[in-house]
Amino acid sequence: MCRNIRPLNNFAPPATTEEVRAAALQYVRKVAGATKPSKANEAAYADAVRRVAAATQDLLDSLVTTAPPKDREAEAAKARARAQARYA
Repeated sequence: MCRNIRPLNNFAPPATTEEVRAAALQYVRKVAGATKPSKANEAAYADAVRRVAAATQDLLDSLVTTAPPKDREAEAAKARARAQARYA
């Protein structure tokens, strides 16, 4: 599950709210040990995702770097090349 969490810092354009939420959801799923909560735990999952997403956004907003922002397309191309080499 955690393989799906991607670095979100220092991209142009910055990470979207949906990307932050998706990373938070993956984290909560991993920690809880289940990809889908039971009906009894749905509210707890939703609250945890909301809190983790807020903490993640706060972190991303406070990070400082002198490196130039990474290009999303270039990073995606690198990831595809790594996957092709790994699975080819």
